[in-house]
Amino acid sequence: MKLKRIAWISAAVVVGLPVLLVVLVLLLYEYLDRGTDTLVVGNETREYLLYVPESYDAAKPVPLVISLHGASLWPRMQKVMSGWNDIADEGGFIVVYPSGFPIVAGRWLRMWRLWSDLTGSDDTQPEARFISDLIDALSAQYNIDPTRIYADGYSNGGGMANLLACRLPERFAAIGAVAATRLSWDQCDGFKPTPLIAIHGTADVGVPYYGGTGSAFDDYQWDSIAVWVGGWAQRNGCSSSPRGSAVAADVKRVEYSDCASGADVVLYTVEGGGHAWPGRPSPEVFVGHVSNGINATRELWAFYRKHRRATPAERVPN
Repeated sequence: MKLKRIAWISAAVVVGLPVLLVVLVLLLYEYLDRGTDTLVVGNETREYLLYVPESYDAAKPVPLVISLHGASLWPRMQKVMSGWNDIADEGGFIVVYPSGFPIVAGRWLRMWRLWSDLTGSDDTQPEARFISDLIDALSAQYNIDPTRIYADGYSNGGGMANLLACRLPERFAAIGAVAATRLSWDQCDGFKPTPLIAIHGTADVGVPYYGGTGSAFDDYQWDSIAVWVGGWAQRNGCSSSPRGSAVAADVKRVEYSDCASGADVVLYTVEGGGHAWPGRPSPEVFVGHVSNGINATRELWAFYRKHRRATPAERVPN
């Protein structure tokens, strides 16, 4: 009863004093962000949250899933939002949640640097190096299967996953993007056919499904999701005639097949879906409508399981 009374008093204070709400949110952030590991990359100390299932057997190589948080979020929030740990327990693989770069006030407001900064320096290179070094560090500690490494992310983190297919094409077997930002193709000089699964809501106001400007970056003109995914499929050498189907009352699936190196491309369109991770609880006041027509994480893992990166010995010379 004492704890319950304290909870009610806290709630009343938060409602009455918005300033205290901000303080409490910052304290909550500090609490939830504890327990991350660190890795020194160049002159930067980067953080990540690792999950290894109890079933892990060092004698058996296991897949690695890298899941990237959105702008202003953090690793533990991505863990909760995606629910990847539960899927890792079922599938017997390792998950890591890296932390973006803290762009303001020390540790606050982290995001993935996807574009050059105002001085013209290419901040995408240290971001890609961090993920590459993280893969190396985890591979030195655990028996990671190098042919089954996957990256996905939410919003700005999904854009980072896209970037990894351009900067580190030899390291990933497939990429996933949920409510993700897109990159301009001039950032993708190193692109090679890479399987992609994209999941996006038509009512996403942060990263608009139909293109144009969005609240996430008001001065940036987005391509529509369909155009972006179609461009990815074209670069993968896929058939120009995708197959469409309905997988739920509010979810449509489009698949590009007959792609180079088996690098198929799939788009799930969530009708009325907001800037959200479908199938997982999120505060709709912030992200908009959250569909339960599909579980995005399960769809990602089902897609990943179909893809394995060819080893050098298996590749056919051009």
